Formats: sequence, C-alpha cells, structure tokens
Amino acid sequence: MSVYRRGDVWCYKFRFAGQVIRESSKSDSKTVAKDAERIRRRALEESWNQIKRRKLPPLFSIAAADWLKTRTNIAPSTERSYKLAISQLSTDFGKQLLCDLSAGDLAAYQTRRKRDGVSNRTVNLEMGVLRSILRRNKMWESISGDVDFLKENPSPGRALSADEESRLLGAASKSRCRSLYPVVLLALNTGMRVSEIRGLTWAQVDFLGTALTVGKSKTQAGTGRAIPLNPRAIAMLKQWRGLFTGAQPEHYVFPHEKYGLAGNDRKPCAYEIIPTEQTHRWRVAWESARKAAGVACRFHDLRHTFISRLAESQASDSTVMALAGHVSRAMMERYSHIRMEAKRHAVDNLSGTDFEPGVAQNWAQFYVSDKSEEANLLKISGEPGRTRTSNPLLKRQLLYH
Repeated sequence: MSVYRRGDVWCYKFRFAGQVIRESSKSDSKTVAKDAERIRRRALEESWNQIKRRKLPPLFSIAAADWLKTRTNIAPSTERSYKLAISQLSTDFGKQLLCDLSAGDLAAYQTRRKRDGVSNRTVNLEMGVLRSILRRNKMWESISGDVDFLKENPSPGRALSADEESRLLGAASKSRCRSLYPVVLLALNTGMRVSEIRGLTWAQVDFLGTALTVGKSKTQAGTGRAIPLNPRAIAMLKQWRGLFTGAQPEHYVFPHEKYGLAGNDRKPCAYEIIPTEQTHRWRVAWESARKAAGVACRFHDLRHTFISRLAESQASDSTVMALAGHVSRAMMERYSHIRMEAKRHAVDNLSGTDFEPGVAQNWAQFYVSDKSEEANLLKISGEPGRTRTSNPLLKRQLLYH
C-alpha cells in the first residue's frame, strides 16, 4: 500500500487478489491520494465479498423528482399531469421517508382528496403515480394488498343539448379569456381533444380546402387524421386568424397569452403573446363559463356531442372512426344505440296524421271473435258464392262434377 508522485499528480498502488492496482488520484494532494487509495480498496473488498450497503430510503419529494427524470418518452400533457399529481402528493407525503408510508396513510390521502371534491378518476391517477414511485424503490409490494383504488364512473360521457350548447357558447363569448369561445366552438364542430386543439398550428389549417389535419394525438389512429371544417368552424377560424396579422405557419392557432384589464374603463385585453408557445390551460376560464351557463359537463363532452350528432345523422362506423380517431368500444355501442334511436324517430314520423281513431275502430270491427256465431257459420259454409270445406273427398267430387 503506497502512494507516489508522478509529475504534479499523486498516484496510488496496491495489490488485491494477486493483481496490482495502479491508478491516478487526479490530484496534486498526497492526502487526497491516500484517501482515494483507501476508498478504492474498500470498494474492491465489498464487491469481492458481495457486501451491499444499505441505503436509507429517500424522502418522498426526492424520490418523486428522481422518478420524474426517468419519464423521458412522454407527451408534454402527460408530464404536466405527473407534475400536478406529485405536487398534490407532496402536500401530504413530501417530508416523509418512503419506508414510513403505510396503507393507512394512502387511505387517509384518498379520503382527504374526496372531501375536497376531487373526482375518483383524478385520485386514482395520483395514486397511480405514487404506486409507480414506490415500485421503483421496491416499497410497493409490502402494502399493495391493503390499498384499494376508488371505483370510477364507467359512463363514457354525454352529449349536450342544443339549449346547453347555446348557453355554454354564450358564456364563453363573455369570458376574459378571448380564446375560450373559438376553442369551444372548434371542439363542438370537429370533435378534437383538448390536447389536439392546444397543439394546432396554422400550417395544419387549410382554408382553401376547408379542412384541418390533426397533429400529434393521444392515439396512433388519431394522429394525422383529416377533419373537414363546416361553415361554422371555418368562419370562426378566419375571424380568429384576422387577430394575428403576423402569424406564420409554424405559429400556434391558440398561442400563449396573458390577460388583464387596460385603460380607465378596465376593458379586458390580451398582452405578452408568444406565438411559438402553445397556450397553457383553459381550466379556470372553462370552469367559470360552464358554471355561468349552468351546464354540468366536462370539456371532453364537447367531443361526445360531436360524435353523437354524427351518429344521429346516420354516419357509418367507418366515418365516425375516421373523424374522431379512436373511439372506445363502450362509446361505439352507445353511438349504435343513438343511431337506432334516430332511425326509430324517422320511422315514427312516417305515421303522420292519417291514422284517425274512427277509422281504426271501423277496421277493428271487421274482425270477429272465433266464439261468435258469424265465425262458426263462416267456417261451415264459407263466404257467399264460395263453398268451403276441409273434406278432400268432397273437394274431389266438386272438381270432377
């Protein structure tokens, strides 16, 4: 065991398992070289004897940050949802060691979030992030059997009525967020998801062909699909495009903006517009408009409204799939039901007003009960001018008479 100097750098040399280890400490300090030699020998001894050092489990906040760094191939929207979930979980568990988390702590967290009015689906998403963090640190299996996820609403969504749509658009048009109205209108007339609308650029909008091409979508079937624009949608997009005189094809249709009140009359205005950055969120503006309109729905229900109306118009399944991208099996079954209801309504309209009660009563009187004398007489003698019998021999005699 020795250290020696080579030029201005100190090196160390020792023998381990019959092999000479000669390495540089990369330092001009003899003390550092001695410490490096000791640490290197210790590491070799632990590796040779398969000794594993036990590490203290990290705090949840540190473990969550490390876990998030491993999520590399995810969409920006997914990353935002992960960060939001971690921020909520850190409120309860941020300063706790992972090894101290128990099934009771997780149940208490679920209860608190439900008490705050959070949906079961959101709570389950947060619990899924927590489960993934614990699994990465080998601490989920010990409590997994005592942790229950909440039951989620299996309903795939609902379609808005014409009155609800009118009230919602009216409230959106009065929002301080000037992009909310065109966003809601576009969702109702194209069935695009909120992430698809946020990522929409002007290069994807074809004003001459009155169509747009969806960019990156939630599913492979949805990415790159073409959606024709009806007159309502194309008129709105043209008016919205007029507000951005210097817009380039790569600019976002709904760029990041900040809103405030300007002048003595305190009129709402947009400022700090960044066309190369997509808008962050519409959640606050959407919730305010939805409550003002008195409509209980999610933003995703605008997509359900679009697809439901396609089904009512007797569009085929292939057409629905092409326009909507991916449609779950539960939704397709629901749209089949909607399509049948539309057919039934169309058939019912054919009855018109010709079916009068008096005519129906006269028609019903034509039929006579089998127990009546008229019915028995008809069975024996048949109609006037005809002979009715069930005897084949009698029929044969009549034929050869």
